[in-house]
Amino acid sequence: MWDQNKLRPPADRGRAVAVIIFVLGLGTLLPWNFFMTASQYFNQRLAAPPNSTSGGSTKDYNYDSWMALLSQLPLLLFTLLNSFLYQRVRERLRVAFSLIVILLLFCLTAALVQVPMQPDTFFSVTMATIWFINTFGAVLQGSLFGVVGLFPPRYSTLFMSGQGLAGIFAALAMLLSILSKADKSSAALGYFITPCVATLGTLLCYLLLPQLEFARFYLNRNHSANVETTQELLSSTEKKVLSDVDEDLEAKRKFISEPQEIQERSSVLKVFKKIWLMAACVTCLFAVTLSVFPVITVRVQTVYEDSAAWEKVFTCVCCFIVFNTFDLVGRSAPSLVQWPSKESPLFPAAVLCRLVFIPLLMMCNVQNPTLPVQNHRLPVLFSHDAAFVAIMALFSFSNGYLASLCMAYAPQLVRCKDCETAGSLMTFFLVLGLALGASFSFLLGKLV
Repeated sequence: MWDQNKLRPPADRGRAVAVIIFVLGLGTLLPWNFFMTASQYFNQRLAAPPNSTSGGSTKDYNYDSWMALLSQLPLLLFTLLNSFLYQRVRERLRVAFSLIVILLLFCLTAALVQVPMQPDTFFSVTMATIWFINTFGAVLQGSLFGVVGLFPPRYSTLFMSGQGLAGIFAALAMLLSILSKADKSSAALGYFITPCVATLGTLLCYLLLPQLEFARFYLNRNHSANVETTQELLSSTEKKVLSDVDEDLEAKRKFISEPQEIQERSSVLKVFKKIWLMAACVTCLFAVTLSVFPVITVRVQTVYEDSAAWEKVFTCVCCFIVFNTFDLVGRSAPSLVQWPSKESPLFPAAVLCRLVFIPLLMMCNVQNPTLPVQNHRLPVLFSHDAAFVAIMALFSFSNGYLASLCMAYAPQLVRCKDCETAGSLMTFFLVLGLALGASFSFLLGKLV
């Protein structure tokens, strides 16, 4: 007689696992968001020092574009390796070691705030830090997406919502540093100490996760399934027990409908054939997003030039805070409604429709610092601040909503044993979209 308790998942007491997965999502995107939002700090540090004898003009390091590109290239490379080699290194070692290295690199960045350096040296050190911190961020994301894929689909949505909160977290930290009465050096130091503390908290949360009964149920189910259990799952009596479990219907059907294949993982190619549409959609989503954000959007200026206080915080509020807030709302929305469905042709159509945001944002009140206003290459059709905020809100909400659906739908298209592979592959194509967008941003930056 089979044990019913083995089939019924325990309760997520106090929503502890949900909170931890949300925090893990936040931790994966701290490196990207804190380096992106600190654009003003880095550009000021890269300006020629006052005693420079190099002439009146300063060297243009093009920090935003290089930051975006050098963030995504190591992510692309190591996410690809992670998709194929994740079985070689234990998941706990991959995640814990990656978080420790990210913590150390954030501490290095915070320490350098107080160290005077020549712009060329500072640029080289900063770009190297961005490269390595995103290298380990790729391993971290791929591993955690795979782990989260073992849980019911709503936990994938929570993970993506946590990633959305990382942007708001960084933007609010920057806003506070701008508004603080501390000198610029102290404000920057406080800004970069914040992700150090948050990364340490993420590491502690990850170490706590396997200690919770609810998490152990899903983590162990992936590793301890056997033939006897899968045969029992076919019985009608057991199906009735499963119907009482608080999981999505798709997850239940997948779990009981493939008893003969549950012992072995499918090849990466076989998994890709099942999720290729979701992979293409997530690539397109992030390629569109990163082609204009932040490289184009940070150049948009307020029409209220007479208000010095508003002009000082305009970019932080209307670019970063608006984007990350509505992106978070979009990432959280699938927990309430999931439309279009994964089988609907409207889903890829909605993804392609986001291409319209590229010309819309380029025709806002964008100012190229290398050209006088009258020589701007594109017409300004949306000059008012409200128009820019409205476009940014739709742009960011659609990004978060559709991206969450992609990441939640992909594990539902494969067997339970292949969820980790599907999660790693989806992470690779997500990063591929980011890398393509970062590369495309150089061209778009020349057009405005």
